[in-house]
Amino acid sequence: MKKTIILGLESSCDETAAAIVADGWEVLSSVIASQGKIHEKYGGVVPEIAARSHIENLLPVLHEALDRSGVTAGQMDAVAVAACPGLTPSLIIAVTAAKTLAWAWSKPLIAVNHIHSHLQAVMLDTDQDCFPAVALVVSGGHTSLYSCRHPLELKLLGSTRDDAAGEAFDKVAMILKLPYPGGPSIEKAARTGNPKAFHFTRSYLEKDSLDFSFSGLKTAVLYHCRGQNMLGEDRVPQMTAQEIADIAASFQAAVVDVLIRKILLAARRLQAKTILLGGGVAANSALREQLQTACDREHLKLIVAEKKYCTDNAAMVAGLAWHKLQAGLTADLYLGPHASHADL
Repeated sequence: MKKTIILGLESSCDETAAAIVADGWEVLSSVIASQGKIHEKYGGVVPEIAARSHIENLLPVLHEALDRSGVTAGQMDAVAVAACPGLTPSLIIAVTAAKTLAWAWSKPLIAVNHIHSHLQAVMLDTDQDCFPAVALVVSGGHTSLYSCRHPLELKLLGSTRDDAAGEAFDKVAMILKLPYPGGPSIEKAARTGNPKAFHFTRSYLEKDSLDFSFSGLKTAVLYHCRGQNMLGEDRVPQMTAQEIADIAASFQAAVVDVLIRKILLAARRLQAKTILLGGGVAANSALREQLQTACDREHLKLIVAEKKYCTDNAAMVAGLAWHKLQAGLTADLYLGPHASHADL
């Protein structure tokens, strides 16, 4: 039986990515050009700089993905792109490229939601049945909890009201003067720290709420380091490596506690038997290990995206696009990028 092969493109933030995926899960190639080093000195992603880097990186990344897969344009069944949400200057690069290729190759164009594609990442390189499930996408820009009956049937249960979990990691890393991106830096520092050294208050919001809030936690770390209302001196330069590790471990423990509590609350409420976890923060070892322990205790099946598919990539875009192609959900060449959620 002929496989359905899709080219995926991704440029929603600071990764330029291209991938070739067959039948929604078999990754034939996945290439990513990261801009982490470029944005490190700014402590975060600068949209205009990211967009210029996407322009420089997209063609080399595309050519490498095609070469690795051995797939030609004629063998491609569709071209897919993450069209929302993200940084508009960044999104427009892959969107424009995808429209151009779809037109030049006379192939269907498929637009996908970047956050939804992170859930598809759990199904890459495996054809196991994942649905129905409760799913969490936790990344630098998003912390969203879903009820999932099918890759195209998602119901938002809760999301962050302020900072996303990954954004909080980045900001706390900046407070502690750790390298960008903050997620890996905090996790590395936390390995030698005591997660019970400091008690940073967890924000669970209203009783039974499935929303998230991490701005208060970030502020608590800031006040710990610079005094209440930031009236004191910055103590971080005088801190020992052990104290910084203890702060990192205590902060990480607070984030993980909140995420796991909300996931389990949603699972109990919906009587779900399967939990899906994707997004950049899903690469965090403490979260993966502690959530697995919690799921084992609750007799829940946990499926987590492989670490190489947690960060932004195009394989997840092509994977989700396969389901949309099967459903006849294609886009036209008037497709534009959307900074916020669109009905994709």
